[in-house]
Amino acid sequence: MNANSSNLSHPKQNENSSDFSTDVSNLNHPEKNSSSPSQQMWGGRFSEATDSFVAAFTASVGFDQRFARHDIEGSIAHATMLGECDILTKSEVATIIDGLEQVLAEIELGEFNWSIELEDVHMNVESRLTDIIGAVGKKLHTGRSRNDQVATDIRLWLREETDNIIALLVRLQTGLLNLAEQHTDTIMPGFTHLQTAQPVSFGHHVMAWFEMLYRDTERLVDARRRINQLPLGSAALAGTTFPIDRTITAELLGFEGICQNSLDAVSDRDFAIEFTSAASILMMHLSRMSEEIILWMSAQFDFVQIPDRFCTGSSIMPQKKNPDVPELVRGKAARVFGQLMTLLSLMKSQPLAYNKDNQEDKEPLFDCVDTLTGSLLAFGDMLPNITPNKENMRAATMKGYATATDLADYLVRNGVAFRDAHEVVGNAVALGIKEGVDLSDLSLAQLQQFSAAIGTDVFEYLTLEGSLAARDHLGGTAPNQVKQAIARGRTRLEVFA
Repeated sequence: MNANSSNLSHPKQNENSSDFSTDVSNLNHPEKNSSSPSQQMWGGRFSEATDSFVAAFTASVGFDQRFARHDIEGSIAHATMLGECDILTKSEVATIIDGLEQVLAEIELGEFNWSIELEDVHMNVESRLTDIIGAVGKKLHTGRSRNDQVATDIRLWLREETDNIIALLVRLQTGLLNLAEQHTDTIMPGFTHLQTAQPVSFGHHVMAWFEMLYRDTERLVDARRRINQLPLGSAALAGTTFPIDRTITAELLGFEGICQNSLDAVSDRDFAIEFTSAASILMMHLSRMSEEIILWMSAQFDFVQIPDRFCTGSSIMPQKKNPDVPELVRGKAARVFGQLMTLLSLMKSQPLAYNKDNQEDKEPLFDCVDTLTGSLLAFGDMLPNITPNKENMRAATMKGYATATDLADYLVRNGVAFRDAHEVVGNAVALGIKEGVDLSDLSLAQLQQFSAAIGTDVFEYLTLEGSLAARDHLGGTAPNQVKQAIARGRTRLEVFA
């Protein structure tokens, strides 16, 4: 999947150029006594100036300048379409595109003067464009509104960020496949209710993480299709009287489809909510992984170590190695969940079409993307570098009568009904607890007192290796099945490349 689906050509981007966010302290603020309404780009209808506090309170340029590149990409496509439809002349289009490329260059070089008085990224860009090329710059907004313009910007930006996140997910999953491949035969206890249940291979456990993340990747790929629909051309809410061709704009910007209803196109943010929902599920999975790593690093488990660079120490206890990265990711999951609730609450009571409420969609979405991106970057480096303590894992597996189900299955294969076999094994476990030994350490005579169906071959089924090997089916923990799952995983990831 290409991270940049646009067919437009622009000056080369700095590797960090996708983020134009600036602290609001760097913005030009309106003077205490605001300028006259006619100085606003929309001020003709107003008889008094906007209060300076209101101007600052309602402005979004402090955060939506992050869309600057995407806003300019959209404007170049829009101007090109207007030229193709003979709404603007070829000369006007060329002048506008040259001016927009100059504005983009100024932004990338940090030379652009952002103004709160101009409210948002769109008006800041358009105002500067008009400064550069004169009155022809005022023609750019023909046939569009800030309503469909911002909806387009968000979709362009979120499409790009979704591609970046999918790439980070593939990187993390590839690392997990490598880790699992190293440990198909490493035995650890599998848990239910956090109690030792049955032996599994560490590679099998890691592949469970892989499957979680694979579904997360599928969800994001699916959400991307609905993100990648063009709103531009819907204008304020009802479309435009100009003879535009939205298919031209969609093709130039790499959109898969066109929003079919102008009211819906400018007013709904369900695509952002869907993305944030998928992000929340993904963060839930990362949080579950974090919880396991945190438990496993404790002295009580001592199953794994993670590299020191992902940990910190204590200011008072010199022996401590705290798993700060997984703890933070576990905590940041709550943050992403909160942004999902914010967006749902933001949209739930809005009548059609656009409302100023929707200005509040950007910061939660930005925070969601930033939090998820950071978490995936950290996990992509950390998880593949986990070092399991094989001896401790094996010893823990031996403590919990993890092969009890294997003994029950053995009895069933020898003609004992499962419920009766369950009782036999329960009695055997009780004896093991009393004697302080594992089932495999009980004598044949001790086992046979509970069932005559137990023969001398029983101990083949009570070893940890035998338990793993016996689960030799698709999805099972047998080492050869884990190896096959890893091979399938590598093939499955190719679809996201």
